[in-house]
Amino acid sequence: MNVFWFIPTHGDSRYLGTTQGARAATHDYFRQIAVAADTLGYDGVLLPTGRSCEDAWVVASSLIGATRRLKFLVAVRPGVSSPQFAARMAATFDRMSGGRLLVNVVTGGDPAELEGDGLFASHDERYAITADFLKIWRGILQASHEGGSYSFQGQKLASRGGKVIFPPAQLPYPPLYFGGSSEPAHELAAEQLDVYLTWGEPPAAVAAKLADLRARAARHGRVLKFGIRLHVIVRETEQAAWQAANALISHLDDDTVAAAQAAFGRMDSEGQRRMAALHGGRLHGVDGGRGHLEIAPNLWAGVGLVRGGAGTALVGSPEIVAARMQEYADLGIDTFILSGYPHLEESFRFAELVFPLLPGRQAAQAGQGVLTGPFGEVIGTELAPVRAAAR
Repeated sequence: MNVFWFIPTHGDSRYLGTTQGARAATHDYFRQIAVAADTLGYDGVLLPTGRSCEDAWVVASSLIGATRRLKFLVAVRPGVSSPQFAARMAATFDRMSGGRLLVNVVTGGDPAELEGDGLFASHDERYAITADFLKIWRGILQASHEGGSYSFQGQKLASRGGKVIFPPAQLPYPPLYFGGSSEPAHELAAEQLDVYLTWGEPPAAVAAKLADLRARAARHGRVLKFGIRLHVIVRETEQAAWQAANALISHLDDDTVAAAQAAFGRMDSEGQRRMAALHGGRLHGVDGGRGHLEIAPNLWAGVGLVRGGAGTALVGSPEIVAARMQEYADLGIDTFILSGYPHLEESFRFAELVFPLLPGRQAAQAGQGVLTGPFGEVIGTELAPVRAAAR
C-alpha cells in the first residue's frame, strides 16, 4: 500500500463547522504536518485546490526543502491554466524536488467558482478541454527529454512548437492522478490518466466503478492504477473511535448543514452528488439519531455534511481500520490518501496505531531509516521501554 496524508490549506480544526479548536492556515503549521508525514514514513501528501485554499503550487514548493522523501500531489486545473505553462511549472517543481512531484488533474468543481476564475464551460466541455490539455502537457514534457517541441491541434486547445527547455526529473513525466465519477470522466481516465482516484464510497460501489474503468482502459490497450481518498478516525478501541466521530460534528446544527448542502447543490459534479446521496443532507436520521451516517461497516459519512469533496471516514480500532483498508486493497486500490482532524496529531496517531498492521509498511519504514529505537521515554534513566502486552 502507498499511504498519503493531507496538507489542510483550507484550514484545520478539532470540530467541524465551528471556530472552537480551530487552527490557522499558516506556513508554519503546513510545514509541521509535512515534516511529520515525511518523518513518519507516509509516501506523499495531497494538497487541495480551489478558491477556499491557499495556492497548492506555492505551498508545495515552499515545503520541498523541509522534507526529504515526501512526494507532493499537486493539482492542475485545465481551462484555468494553459497546458504549456502547467508543463513548465511541473518540470521545474520535479527538478527542484528531485523527482517528487505527482500531478492531480482537477476538471470538476463549482461552476460559479470556475466562472470566477474565467472558465465558462459546461460539464462535458470541461472534459473535452481536459482531453486536449493532457495531450499537450504530456507531449511537451515527453519531447523535452530530447530537446524537442510539440505541436497539436485539438477540439478545444492547440499548441504550436510548445517547448520546455529543462525536462522533468521523472521519465517521461510526473505521474498523472485524476478523479471523476461521470461517464466523460471515466472515459478520459481510461484513455489518458495513470492513477484513478475515487472518493470513499462503500466497497460494492467502488468495485463497480473500478470494473467499469478497467474495461474502458482495456479497450484503449491500457492498464490503470487506483487510489482512494478517505478520512480516518482511529482510536485504541472501536467505542472510542465512534465517540471521536460524534465529537467531530458535535457543534453542527441543521441550519449549518443545510447551508453547506445548498452550496454543494450548485455543483455539477457527479462525484459530489454521490457523496451527498450517502448521508441525504441530514444531520439526524428519521429516528432522531445519527446511525444513518454509518453507510457501510465502519464507513461514516459525517464529514461530508459540511465538507465538499471527500466526505467519508473509516472509523474504528487500528485492527478494524486496517481490515477495512485491506478490503479496498483487495478490490485493486493500492494508494490511500488519508486525513484526520486535526491533521498534525492524527498523522501521528494513524502512523503509530495502523502502520504496524499494514502489509509491508514496517519493512518499508525500516529500509528508509525512519524507525529507530528505543521508543518512548527511557525508564529510570537507563532502561528502554518495552512493548505493552496485547489487551
